[in-house]
Amino acid sequence: MTSQTTIDTTGSEGKAPAVPSDATPAKGLRGHPWFTLITVAVGVMMVALDGTIVAIANPAIQKDLGATFAQVQWITNGYFLALAVALITAGKLGDRFGHRQTFLIGVVGFAAASGAIGLSSSIAAVVTFRVLQGLFGALLMPAALGLLRATFPAEKLNMAIGIWGMVIGASTAGGPILGGVLVEHVNWQSVFFINVPVGILAVVLGVVILLDHRAENAPRSFDILGIALLSAAMFCLVWALIKAPEWGWGDGKTWTFIAVSVLGFALFAFWETKVKEPLIPLALFRSVPLSAGVVLMVLMAIAFMGGLFFVTFYLQNVHGMSPIDAGLHLLPLTGMMIVGSPLAGAMITKLGPRIPLAGGMAATALAMYGMSTLQTDTGSGVMSLWFALLGLGLAPVMVGATEVIVGNAPMELSGVAGGLQQAAMQIGGSLGTAVLGAVMASKVDSDLAGNWTSAGLPPLTAAQEAQASEAVQVGVPPVAPGTPNAIAAKITDVAHDTFISGMSLASLVAAGVAVVAVFVAFLTKRGENAEAGAGAAHI
Repeated sequence: MTSQTTIDTTGSEGKAPAVPSDATPAKGLRGHPWFTLITVAVGVMMVALDGTIVAIANPAIQKDLGATFAQVQWITNGYFLALAVALITAGKLGDRFGHRQTFLIGVVGFAAASGAIGLSSSIAAVVTFRVLQGLFGALLMPAALGLLRATFPAEKLNMAIGIWGMVIGASTAGGPILGGVLVEHVNWQSVFFINVPVGILAVVLGVVILLDHRAENAPRSFDILGIALLSAAMFCLVWALIKAPEWGWGDGKTWTFIAVSVLGFALFAFWETKVKEPLIPLALFRSVPLSAGVVLMVLMAIAFMGGLFFVTFYLQNVHGMSPIDAGLHLLPLTGMMIVGSPLAGAMITKLGPRIPLAGGMAATALAMYGMSTLQTDTGSGVMSLWFALLGLGLAPVMVGATEVIVGNAPMELSGVAGGLQQAAMQIGGSLGTAVLGAVMASKVDSDLAGNWTSAGLPPLTAAQEAQASEAVQVGVPPVAPGTPNAIAAKITDVAHDTFISGMSLASLVAAGVAVVAVFVAFLTKRGENAEAGAGAAHI
């Protein structure tokens, strides 16, 4: 294949890539590539930030609204569930109606839902509007990638995606810090109200700067049954992953939802071969690099999201840090992602994606191995070293895998490709948290009783041991009120040592996943259709 070959989705092989019908040189602000990047970065910053900033606000929300722990969990779960289920369909909407329109609708809806959460007086309202946040966030994320793809020339696209990935990484990692400051010095509502002025800024910039780009052979109809089947399959899969820690991996309900999900994906795949304009043309996956890019995003998210999930408990519950301090200790990771993403974009442009992607996943594997060696008394310097290496490893993967997925898809399917990229991250993150959580739980269950007895502590009943295990899985010592100091100190040591053993095993599993991803990275190559948007603007 030459660089001008697209993936056939209509039955005619080898035709020239679809160039936007309005592909004209950018004049002034309208359609300017770098101003377009700034605009979409402001929008996606809200979505990425809200994925982590709310975790700090949850205790205050629980106390203020009198919510149960399960209800508070749905503040996060509802958001991620809606986001994961709707991403690919939202990308298709952008391909059909234009990415500028879907981006602006997504920003307006996201900001409005954020303001409504801040005004809510019940936990039910908070969860409802969080679901709406996720749905509107799903609209603007693939649209942002579609706009970048259509606006930037091929030789600048990796740099643009690098900066885009930097914004997402910095926002995700910076969420706990900003959330801690707002909750501590203002109130929990401010965590959501802050999105309103940011959203207004993004809308103003979008109206003035963004130029609508539509491929000449963009879809003209909707695959309603395909949308329903894919949404149901995604819902059942993510629901099973969310509920598995509560139900247990051996529970029939967990595997029922997984089985229904598999059936849904199978029916979806069958239907896509029959419909005239499918939601996801399966011919997309004839591209080995694109398929490898999707798998790579899933594996990266499993290692990153799953591994990092326990680090926050380690910092706060084992080292006793405040949420703000814990966030500050993660700054080396954030900083290296900020520095590394644009550099990775330049490197990928020069060398192609294979070496940077493989090197990034190798660095991620080494970082996760290093995190498996953390102990209760590990100093900040050693922690910072491994966190920085993790950020350095993730940067080229975030940039390169995104370019591989979006660049290897035809221009008219750039929104769907962007949805695939984001959905792969969401599924990988949910899978990583669930699977590595199960590894942690299994290790704690197997070690706790022996460690408890070896410390000379009074024996526990089965019910007490189950309760203690749940606490230890997040690094909390199960010390009952009124326990003598000497006994409390022993319990704390046992809890922390047992937690460390579980976190170490989970980190090693994450490192193993990253090693597998190294080999997947060698299946990738530069986007064959990146030039499809190159005529949309000139820098």
